[in-house]
Amino acid sequence: MRKKPKSTADRLILALGVVLVLGLLVVPLLLIFSKALGDGLPALWSNLQEDYMLHAIGLTLFVAVLTVPLNMVFGILLAWCLTHYQFRGRRLLSTLVDLPYAVSPVVAGLCYLVVYGVESSLGQWLSARDIQLMFAWPGILMVTIFVTTPYVARILIPIMQAQGSDAQAAALSLGANGWQIFWHVTLPDIKWALLYGVVLTNARAIGEFGAVSVVSGTIMNQTLTLSLLVDQLNNDNKAAAAFTAAALLAIFAMVSVMLKSLLEWRVAAGRRRNQAEAVQG
Repeated sequence: MRKKPKSTADRLILALGVVLVLGLLVVPLLLIFSKALGDGLPALWSNLQEDYMLHAIGLTLFVAVLTVPLNMVFGILLAWCLTHYQFRGRRLLSTLVDLPYAVSPVVAGLCYLVVYGVESSLGQWLSARDIQLMFAWPGILMVTIFVTTPYVARILIPIMQAQGSDAQAAALSLGANGWQIFWHVTLPDIKWALLYGVVLTNARAIGEFGAVSVVSGTIMNQTLTLSLLVDQLNNDNKAAAAFTAAALLAIFAMVSVMLKSLLEWRVAAGRRRNQAEAVQG
């Protein structure tokens, strides 16, 4: 239950929260944009037109575009299996879904490098067939998929558990096949939660740094995503260009946050509507 701050302690806590938000979130964002625009719009536009900037933007979006649908399909299938079937190893599978939350992205990247790098047996086998995964975009895609794996599944699992399987069973009894059941019964009930998971997956995929830095090799105009480019330009003392790349990442992040807030509102509104219908029924 929300209430207005009345006591001095309540006002101090509220003021402290505002100061922390301003100091830790708003001021750094303003600093990024002010530094990016510090030399004027012509300099900003010039930095945006650099080959390395355009390549980093393209690679970042390319990886995100591939990561999101793959994780969406995986998350739906995993959530369906964990909520609709009882099988041996179900709890273990549910636990493994959370592994990317617990493992440091740098450690995850190192594991992929050890398994698929040229020094491993598998890496040598792939290299002999001119297949390069590490220090190329496939490796970046692999680790990005790994770190974003739980987002869709973990959002859908409680939703599907709360909904149960009565509606699907009724549709099955009426002669609907599996695809019809999913498309006309399951998907309408989870669509906003699914989009919420997609937004989170996309935000993490665009901003991932740790795992990508290990497997990319940080090769200019080849394997630098925007997050890696910020670090590379900063190390090269190209501050204006670094802040330009950082501003792009900040814009992507703010768009994701706005979409996330909108979807949270839609999900909450849907729940209130369902509760009202249940009460009236």
